[in-house]
Amino acid sequence: MRRGAKASSASSKMQEIIVRVQSPTGTTRISVSSNQTIPKFLQKVEEELSVGHGTWKLYQNRDRSGELKPGSRKTLHSTNIRHGDMLYLVPSSGLDTTDSAGSQDVGSNDVEEDEVDILLSKQDGRIARERDEQLCHHGPKGKCVHCTSLEPYNEEYLQKSEIKHMSFHAHLKKLMGGVDKGKFVALENMSVKIRPGCTEHPPWPGGICTKCQPSAVTLNRQKYRHVDNIMFENHTIVDRFLDYWRKTGNQRLGFLYGKYEHHKDVPLGIRATVAAIYEPPQVGTANSLELLEDRNADVVDDIARKLGLRKVGWIFTDLVADDSGKGTVKNFRNADSVFLSAEECIMAGEFQNQHPNCTKLSPDGTFGSKFVTVVASGDESHQIHFEGYQVSNQCMALVRDDCLVPTKDAPELGYIKESTPEQYVPDVFYKEKDSYGNLVTLLARPLPVEYLLVQVTTGFPVDPVSTFNIRVAKPFPIENRADIGDIQDFGQLTAYMQQFPGYRLLETMSDLHFLSYLATMDMLPLKDHMDPLLEGVREQNAETVEHWSKTDQWATVEQLITAHAPSPPVGGGPSAAGPAFPPGGAAGGVWECKHCTLINQAHNASCEICNLPRT
Repeated sequence: MRRGAKASSASSKMQEIIVRVQSPTGTTRISVSSNQTIPKFLQKVEEELSVGHGTWKLYQNRDRSGELKPGSRKTLHSTNIRHGDMLYLVPSSGLDTTDSAGSQDVGSNDVEEDEVDILLSKQDGRIARERDEQLCHHGPKGKCVHCTSLEPYNEEYLQKSEIKHMSFHAHLKKLMGGVDKGKFVALENMSVKIRPGCTEHPPWPGGICTKCQPSAVTLNRQKYRHVDNIMFENHTIVDRFLDYWRKTGNQRLGFLYGKYEHHKDVPLGIRATVAAIYEPPQVGTANSLELLEDRNADVVDDIARKLGLRKVGWIFTDLVADDSGKGTVKNFRNADSVFLSAEECIMAGEFQNQHPNCTKLSPDGTFGSKFVTVVASGDESHQIHFEGYQVSNQCMALVRDDCLVPTKDAPELGYIKESTPEQYVPDVFYKEKDSYGNLVTLLARPLPVEYLLVQVTTGFPVDPVSTFNIRVAKPFPIENRADIGDIQDFGQLTAYMQQFPGYRLLETMSDLHFLSYLATMDMLPLKDHMDPLLEGVREQNAETVEHWSKTDQWATVEQLITAHAPSPPVGGGPSAAGPAFPPGGAAGGVWECKHCTLINQAHNASCEICNLPRT
C-alpha cells in the first residue's frame, strides 16, 4: 500500500456486544467488540472495575470453570461469549500483586507459551568457536579468550555475521546475565494512557496527577526481534498469491499460515515457516486495499490449528508493472523513499496487538508479538522481491492506545496525536543527529517511522518443501476471488476431485483452500465432522483419511459429486478426467431436489420442502 492507500481492519466492523461481569461489588456492564482478544478484554475489565493487576480471575461459569486466561489467543466470539452473557470475577488470594520489576516470580503459571519458546528457554545458546592455530597456545582440550564460546548476544559476532538484530531469547539471556541472574527482570509493556482508578481528582480533562499521568516516551530503535527469519516453503505458495495481481493489476492481501520453528542461523533464533496464504474478503485497486469482514475467519483459524498451523503474519503486494514484455516491475521502496509507510506500520501494529507473544516473564502474560509483515514489491533489479518486517513493541503500544496516526502527504512520517478533552496523550520524543553531528531530542510531530521498524530476513529454502499438495495440474480455486472468475462452488469441487483417479483422498485433502471450502460450503458444511480428517492430513496418514471417508457426511458429498460429474463419452468409455471414485465408492441413499436443491433421503418419494415428486 502506497501513499493514499486505505486500510481498515475487519475488527472495526464486528458486532459490538455487552458483557456483564459480576464481582463482589456488584454487576458491571462492559461494551466490547465480539472479536476482542481475551488479553485485551481482561485489561478492559481491570480498567472498568478498577481492580489491581493479578488480584483476580475471571470465569465463564459460577462454579469457577471456564477461566479466561491472559495468555489465551482466542477472541470472545471463539470462546462462545455472546451478547448479554454473565462472567464471574473472583478475587484471588495468595497471588503476588507487586507491579514493580522487583518481583522474582513475575510470570503466571497459567500462561501457555509457544513450543519454540519453551525449547529455546532450555538452551544456553552459546556460540562455539574452534581452536585458532595462530592465537591459541594451549592443548587440544584447553580454552582461552580466543576460542571459548560466546554469549548469543555478543555484538562483535552479530556484526561479523551481518545479523542486524539479536534474537528475543538472546535478549532475555542478556537481561538475565550478571550477578543477580535476572532476579529483578520483568518485561513491562509500555502504556501511554492515563492509569484508571485515580480518586484524587475528577477524570480527564477535569484533572490529572503524577499518579495517573503516563510518563513521556523517548523512542529507541529496538535492538532485538521476536522473529529472525521468514521462510516460504516453496515458490508455488507466492506464485498463486501473485497471480491475482498479474491478472488484474490490483493489489492483494493475504494472511500467512504456518508455524514457528528454531532458526539455527541466528543464536536462539526463531523462524516463521509459511505453509499457505489465505486471502480474506477485500477490495483492492491499483493503489489501495480495504480489508472487509470475514465471516469464516474463526473457521479457517480452527482448521489451521487442527492441522498444527497458526496465523503467523500477513502479506500484501505493492507492485506496478515496468516492462510487461520483460516481466519487470518498478522499484520505489528503498532507502531513498520508504520501506513501510506510516499507515502500513499502524496496520502491522494492530495485527501484532491482536496476536501477542505469550511469556511468563511479563506481569501481563504477554510481551511483544511474533506476527510478521511481508511486502511484495520491486527490488533494484526490477524483479519481484519479498521483504519482511515487524514494528517495535513501542509502536505496538502507540497503536494500541490510539496515539499514532499517519500524515496526509508523507508516507514515511507518522504523527503523535495531541491531547484533546477526550484523550490525554503524553509527549513522545525521538533522537537523531543534526547537521553538526550532535545527537538532539525532537518531538515526534512528525515521526520518521524508521524508528518503529525491525527488519526480518525473508526467503525460500534451497530444497523446497510442502505441507500441502502442490503437484496438481489444476489446484482448487483460492477463496474470495469471484471478481476474476475464480469461484469456489460444487462444480469446482467436482472438477478438482476428478483429478485424483484411484481415490487418492489424502492428496486431495492436502489443500487448505479445499478444506476451508468443505467446512463452510453452503450446500453441506462439514466443519463439525472434520476432526478425524484433519488429524489424518496433519499426520499424513492415508488410512485415517480413508476411514473418515466412510462417514455418512462424506458419503452424501460423494453422491453429489457423482451427480455433478460429466457424463462419460458415447460408447461407454471412461471420461478423460478419470473417475472421481472407484466402483461403488460413491454412497447412495440421497437425491437432490431439482426445484429447491434440498438433499433428501432415498426413501422420500417427494421433497420434504416443496413436496414435488422425485424425478
